[in-house]
Amino acid sequence: MQTNLDSHAKALPDAEEAESILRSCVHCGFCNATCPTYQLLGNELDGPRGRIYLIKQLLEGGPVSDKTQLHLDRCLTCRNCETTCPSGVTYHRLLDIGRAELERRVERPVGERLTRKGLCTVIPRPAVFGALLKTGRALRPLLPASVQAKIPVRSAVPAKPRPVPRHARRVLMLEGCVQPSLSPNTNAAAARVLDRLGISVTPAREAGCCGATDYHLNAQDAGLDRARRNIDAWWPAIEAGAEAIVQTASGCGAFVKEYGHLLRNDPFYVAKAARVSALARDLAEVLAAEPLDALQPADDAIALRVAFHCPCTLQHAQKLGGAVESVLTRLGFDLSAVPDAHLCCGSAGTYSITQPEISQKLRDHKMAALESGQPDIIATANIGCQMHLDGAGRTRVRHWIELVEEALEAANAQVFARPNEAVAPGA
Repeated sequence: MQTNLDSHAKALPDAEEAESILRSCVHCGFCNATCPTYQLLGNELDGPRGRIYLIKQLLEGGPVSDKTQLHLDRCLTCRNCETTCPSGVTYHRLLDIGRAELERRVERPVGERLTRKGLCTVIPRPAVFGALLKTGRALRPLLPASVQAKIPVRSAVPAKPRPVPRHARRVLMLEGCVQPSLSPNTNAAAARVLDRLGISVTPAREAGCCGATDYHLNAQDAGLDRARRNIDAWWPAIEAGAEAIVQTASGCGAFVKEYGHLLRNDPFYVAKAARVSALARDLAEVLAAEPLDALQPADDAIALRVAFHCPCTLQHAQKLGGAVESVLTRLGFDLSAVPDAHLCCGSAGTYSITQPEISQKLRDHKMAALESGQPDIIATANIGCQMHLDGAGRTRVRHWIELVEEALEAANAQVFARPNEAVAPGA
């Protein structure tokens, strides 16, 4: 489409990128066909094409208001539209640019500002989040129903011991910010499975939140500062030969893989950020590239029928749709079909908090699709999706790597429990 950015927009650091993205859109509308909010609300301005027009209007100096902000806020950033788009429009980058500029031009109500500030203060800090989670669980019966709904009821599987690094092959692992409290065994299970494959996880405790929470709540400078701190924390191990930076949360992985682009104008970090993004791997990518013979559990050790929810950050952002399903199938898991698997569950980082009504409707639709094949359990690859879906209180939702490791443990238990067979004479 034609563009005519005003002088202020042309002075923005990302002006050239924004203009290029706007011009690549041919406003065909294919994106609306797969947009969850457009399907739910039926409003052109709550679909990608409408939001692109709103951002174009903003950058061309047109009038904007709190209604403009509302329509941009309602976007899940699921990037389903990017998978659908025949023109290759990198919509999420335009959205980031538009949201940041709109934040400067339209002041939010006090309540919204406090909510966003609170999320940016609590979520990226594991110790703070963990303490508040424990307090919330203790006081849960006394809290309003709206707050109770945000506190997980089901207990997490406790973290089991991790293997001591002992292999020549080493990888780093991003621990994450909320996952250590909400699902502490996920990364531990990943480390044990990788150990079976001859890959050790090198601890990098100094690395914290990936930065996505801040960045997508329009505290973009804070998000990039977290990215820089992570790069500094990982760099000694990278120089020592770490072959990958593994993420078990696909939302974190999607953001880490963008470090190189987001820091491309930072002369001190441009090369390091590009290197980190090149090393970033989702856990499914790592396992898919390995011979899985050492992980083959006994057939009767896998007793569960599994429905896999592929997070948007895995299938649309990282373009790894089918990667986890392939690994699970190779290992002998029985996967049920999931209709409309491309659609978002409504978690979308902090979206379930900032847009609860839309988020809950999307969750209801997703749970119905996941349960249509009558699975025993639902698996996913992102902590946000896991907690959001499990919060429905229906079929249990776990991270897929925990199911793999439990199947391996069950197979080992069967082997150790099997009595010694008599050896025939002369055998």
